[in-house]
Amino acid sequence: MKRSGIAMIMAISVIVIIATILALSLALTSQTTKKTTDLYLYEQASILSHSATEYVMLKLSQANPCSISSINFSYNNIYDINASMSYITVAGSSCDGNATAAGVVYANTTNTASDGTVILDVTVSVPTDRNVTSEPVRYFRRTIQKL
Repeated sequence: MKRSGIAMIMAISVIVIIATILALSLALTSQTTKKTTDLYLYEQASILSHSATEYVMLKLSQANPCSISSINFSYNNIYDINASMSYITVAGSSCDGNATAAGVVYANTTNTASDGTVILDVTVSVPTDRNVTSEPVRYFRRTIQKL
């Protein structure tokens, strides 16, 4: 009789230990999946910021000088991309009329080498309402480009 009682206690102990290990494994797996998804979205946002900078520079080269203050678009209906521009120009250049008309904030300089320079801020984000991630993912990139 005593041996069957000890065997029952040992069986229950083994079941509790196995259940605890399985619960920890399940929690670790779900956490790893979330981290992997967030890392993938962040890296994709980083790459998209480089492409968005090139796209914005193309749009700026097609428009009148200093006439665009921001460009907003989305990619794959997941990523929101927002670009804002601040221009650095020499007083009296072709930017004066366009920048004032567009409401663009820019700085005047006396250095002619800085004429036609844009400070470009690109923000790539994944909002939580897209049902891709439980936390928002955001990547910001600032560059100085010559027009």
